[in-house]
Amino acid sequence: MRDGIVLINQQLAGEVMARLENRTAIITGGAGVIGRKASRLFLEEGAYVLLVDIDESGLQDACDELGSNRCSYFVGDVTSATDNDSMVEIATERYDGVDIFLANAGVEGEVKPIVDYDEARFDQVMAINVKAPFLGLKSVIPAMQKRGGGNIVITSSIAGVSATPNLSAYGTSKHAVIGLMRAAARECAPLNIRVNTVNPAPVYSRMIRSIEEGLSPDSADEIRAAYEERIPMNKYAEPEDIARAMLYLASDDSSYITGSVHMVDGGMTS
Repeated sequence: MRDGIVLINQQLAGEVMARLENRTAIITGGAGVIGRKASRLFLEEGAYVLLVDIDESGLQDACDELGSNRCSYFVGDVTSATDNDSMVEIATERYDGVDIFLANAGVEGEVKPIVDYDEARFDQVMAINVKAPFLGLKSVIPAMQKRGGGNIVITSSIAGVSATPNLSAYGTSKHAVIGLMRAAARECAPLNIRVNTVNPAPVYSRMIRSIEEGLSPDSADEIRAAYEERIPMNKYAEPEDIARAMLYLASDDSSYITGSVHMVDGGMTS
């Protein structure tokens, strides 16, 4: 009898775990740490995953690391309308459509006062962090309509609801994608497409180290310690902490949530 109960429990657990069974997800910034963690969780939940990034070697490494025949990649520039259309076409050719779009590609830009900030660099940050999600939405929404709906998650930041001196371009871009998300959520609700943002605190990653060194090249560790002191949980987020929030928003567990900003920040903005 016990063996039968165990078998039933295992079957039930399998059904519960397969939250993204046979759904197709496009993940931009797929070569980065958060993109990789999200990809692994999505695959574990039964999804097909197309990783998109401009870094081909990083994409190859990510796919090798994931080790799944349900995962592949496309080398593309997220600021290009043509490449955004291509990623949707490729996902459709390989996996029959698009159900989930994780607009996760992003850059931190320079750490400088506004008066010293390079205009071209500002434009680059806005192109990658804002224009790219906009173009992604333009490409994926029609594909999701054909599937009868879908889920879109845009990566913002605590910088989308607060400000840090000398990170004007980054903060501006992360505020902007919240506005983009809210507009898209309103437009897409009748199409059965949900749109939300995930707003991480500092995450153990290359990006936060770059910001720490930009704020204080000779004492980056002191900057980290000061940041961690501002977080009630006294630590940075792990990439998987952010990926789990993305999984929640990409699944039916969040079926009545759209147009929302989701802080994953250890209480930093509380």
